[in-house]
Amino acid sequence: MDTLTRIRAFIDVVEAEGFSAAARRTGRSKALLSKYVRELEDELGALLLNRTTRQFSMTEAGHTYYRTASDILKEIDNLADLVRENNAQLKGRLKISVPRTFVDADVGQSLIDFAKENPDLQLEIAADDRFVDLIEEGFDLAIRVTKLEDSGMIARKISDFRVHVCATPEFLERYPALEHPTDISNVPFIVDTNSRTQASVRFYNPDSTSFAVAVSGPIEVNSPHATLRAALSGIGIAVIPDFIARKPIEDGRLVTLFNDYIPTDRGIYAVYPHRRYLPAKVRIFVDFLHAWFKKQA
Repeated sequence: MDTLTRIRAFIDVVEAEGFSAAARRTGRSKALLSKYVRELEDELGALLLNRTTRQFSMTEAGHTYYRTASDILKEIDNLADLVRENNAQLKGRLKISVPRTFVDADVGQSLIDFAKENPDLQLEIAADDRFVDLIEEGFDLAIRVTKLEDSGMIARKISDFRVHVCATPEFLERYPALEHPTDISNVPFIVDTNSRTQASVRFYNPDSTSFAVAVSGPIEVNSPHATLRAALSGIGIAVIPDFIARKPIEDGRLVTLFNDYIPTDRGIYAVYPHRRYLPAKVRIFVDFLHAWFKKQA
């Protein structure tokens, strides 16, 4: 039995958080997985897993071995993908982290369309608005809607992105004296608590200097879609992502404000760990998204 097989068994058990779960996931027996892990421990001369009838945990040596072994196996699998790329369809699993806002919006269809085109590839989508640790949590890549900052990761911009400060025409009739962004501090505002600033909105002058305007209002909610519904009801001004607000803006149900003060350096990015061999499934997925957004635009 080769060492790689034993390593894969160990990683399967760790990622499934137990032998029984790993057996169900891999189709191997619990006894066989236990045998492989025990042989790996014997080969290393170190205990990797603490085993009891009720609990499962890694030893300190297990944590160290898991992190390095996972990276090594990924490189081996990625290299195999490169060799097979032109001779076979994409197979395996692609684990991605995506903001919940992205998944729930119309642009989330891009993920469904990719899955439809690649039926042999299992797409595992984790919808989460936090910035996950791609390496520590085992993600192949993440979609991030942000101003990209240096994170030690590789990133490719797949689409432009901006937000709109907007309200209904009826609301603006009640508050006609909105001539500068600072004026919104005096009117009802719908606060999206997903925003990093939450109780303020940041604007940019033509000379690129920025300023924040404090806001408050009748609703605070951690959902851009709920923010949109509240804005459409006419109870306040809101900051809403373009890919959510575009249709009601185009049909006149919402009116944008202070467009010259909205930053234009945001984007939708595919972010992935720096690896020597970029998995074919990651590259093809990113290429697909880039083409999908270009076509939609």
